Amino acid sequence: MNQAEVSQLVSKLRIRINPRHKNLKCPEGPQGRLNKLRKTVNALFKYERLELNYTLADETRGYAERLISEAIRHGDTHKPTMEMADYWIEEKQLIHKLFKVLVPRFNDYQTSYTMLYRAPKAYPEIVYPRSVLELRGNPFPAILPQRSDQRNFIHNVLLDEAKKAYRAEKYEEITKSLEEQRDE
Repeated sequence: MNQAEVSQLVSKLRIRINPRHKNLKCPEGPQGRLNKLRKTVNALFKYERLELNYTLADETRGYAERLISEAIRHGDTHKPTMEMADYWIEEKQLIHKLFKVLVPRFNDYQTSYTMLYRAPKAYPEIVYPRSVLELRGNPFPAILPQRSDQRNFIHNVLLDEAKKAYRAEKYEEITKSLEEQRDE
């Protein structure tokens, strides 16, 4: 099978995935690890923003990206995609949210569907690195401030022109005072 055929079988994710899974400490073993990931993916689709340990968030992000990618690519009529959604999403009303809300939202995205931010540490209490995992386009306020170019807003243009006029006036006063001092 050549490379072109392989790329048609599995859609490419827009984030980097490690080939080896993260070591999530779970006393129930591998099945407990999967259950923990399922609960986290479920919570991510339900609340659209979570604060977790970095390793769990990073691992969850890959599964959520894959699930959204397959839902966008195949839709809700594709049986393997529905089986995958049924396995990963425990609350069945969230399957409806995946296909009716999230797929139309992410249909035209050229970037990843999730964002992963490192959260600050609260020194004495938490020793593990924390992070915030969120779906893009969620209804919550942005974590990072928007840095838009605001110099072309009318009030900023007017203030800039007033500054220029003030400085020009002050420069004229300074040059006049220097000329008067030189003439004396």
